[in-house]
Amino acid sequence: MLVIRLQRIGKKHQPSYRLVVAEKRSKLTAPPAEDLGSYNPKTKGTTINKERALYWLGQGAQASASVHNLLVKEGILSVPKIQFRFPVKPRAEEPVSAAPAVEAPVAEAIIPATTEEAQG
Repeated sequence: MLVIRLQRIGKKHQPSYRLVVAEKRSKLTAPPAEDLGSYNPKTKGTTINKERALYWLGQGAQASASVHNLLVKEGILSVPKIQFRFPVKPRAEEPVSAAPAVEAPVAEAIIPATTEEAQG
């Protein structure tokens, strides 16, 4: 199965991506079937070969979520964007104890006797 996805190129801390058509199970370093364009996240610059992207989508290639949103942003696709939903780790629920919580004993306050009480 073919997929249109982003392939990272560029130096450290200077990311740049190519939009490529490749086999879904191939590694990202494997040579792609075709290069469709580029995307620079720093400058938000995008160049996409519209005709070839539509051709590959027509042939059954699936676009990754990021590429799908880029195609919608560029006006190549006229469908809603895909919302990214990152999974939230479930919190470990605190164990419920059968016995009620015991409060710590409160120390009695020692109030010095006032002079009136001491005399009277």
